[in-house]
Amino acid sequence: MKQLGTHIVVDAWQCPADILNDPDRIRQAILDAIAAGSATLIDICVHQFSPHGVTATATLAESHIAIHTWPEYGYFAADLFFCGCGEPDKAAEMLKTRLEAKQTRVQEFWRGMGYPVPVPDTISDHTWNKVPEIASSSKLMSTVS
Repeated sequence: MKQLGTHIVVDAWQCPADILNDPDRIRQAILDAIAAGSATLIDICVHQFSPHGVTATATLAESHIAIHTWPEYGYFAADLFFCGCGEPDKAAEMLKTRLEAKQTRVQEFWRGMGYPVPVPDTISDHTWNKVPEIASSSKLMSTVS
């Protein structure tokens, strides 16, 4: 497969509700993540929901960072997609640090062109370590819907 980008998905729990409900803190966390990931900001949009929650997206020259918060659960979900240069793993680490996550799950996916990519029944942190095993099974993606 020709890797065109790296897509990181972050689930984070046990974060302080006041941080997750503060649009300025979320904006700054994304800006810090962009700097840590050596990325280039094109635009950023941050929206405060009522009664709580924040969604923010940053359009990057490399692609994007998006975050959605649920302060009432101490939870945030983020995805970081970097094409070409940049260090999305460092950007993800900065988000976790700035938003004071006590527990996280980080999944990394290579995005690109080439042979069919295996589609397992469930995706876990260790799925991609089993690509040869899955690829030899009948669970190959032949079309995109």
